[in-house]
Amino acid sequence: MTDLTNKVAVITGAAGEIPFATARLVAKAGAKLVLTDVNTDRMTELARSLPSTAEPLLLRQDVSDPQDAQSLAAQCRAVHGQVDVVINAAGLYEHLPLTQLSAAAWRRTMAVNLDGVFHTIHALHPLLSDGSAVVNIASHAGHQGSHEHSAYAAAKGGVLALTRSLARELAPRTRVNAVSPGLVDTAMLTAMEDTRRAALTAATPMGRLGTAQDIAQAVLFLSGPDSAYVNGAALHANGGMYMAG
Repeated sequence: MTDLTNKVAVITGAAGEIPFATARLVAKAGAKLVLTDVNTDRMTELARSLPSTAEPLLLRQDVSDPQDAQSLAAQCRAVHGQVDVVINAAGLYEHLPLTQLSAAAWRRTMAVNLDGVFHTIHALHPLLSDGSAVVNIASHAGHQGSHEHSAYAAAKGGVLALTRSLARELAPRTRVNAVSPGLVDTAMLTAMEDTRRAALTAATPMGRLGTAQDIAQAVLFLSGPDSAYVNGAALHANGGMYMAG
């Protein structure tokens, strides 16, 4: 079992289904939690189910705003003095065919899904402890593209490149990896047409959608000592829908 006792873990987008499932597992592994989201009401409601040992610190963070990232870092420094795990899980998934993809929509998607990862890591990296881990939530879309989700796929492709680059730059002190989910049964999929969703599910060798818990388990692995020699990797958690060599 992954042991994160007395480690400090920052999780962005914590009001979302995958990030909060991850928060539960990370708390169970013994970590102290710093949770951020723009939806503070939902995050506060969810945090009530966490064990008191996690001592959750709840902060409002718009990941697209570099000042919010700096405020997060200041709070982490004041309360904990260091950070051991950073899980960049805030995300925005919109169905936007090219004919509907305005410059503003493109920038919004990039700002949340790619810029937000950069801002958070940039602000927190002075606090990262020796042996720390960063886990970025990417997507299979970043590897193979996604029909009528070009902005999202491009942003996640950027997350993968950023992950590999920082894995080189921050090693050996900090490992940086990504998890690339496939189809996960969360609210993010509500924009997908039922026929396309059914077709993609049928094309998945495991024959089902993933769950938030499936992805959280992969994130937990990359966050802890069991993955001590894994760096710059993208862990595919997609039921076999996409296989990379």
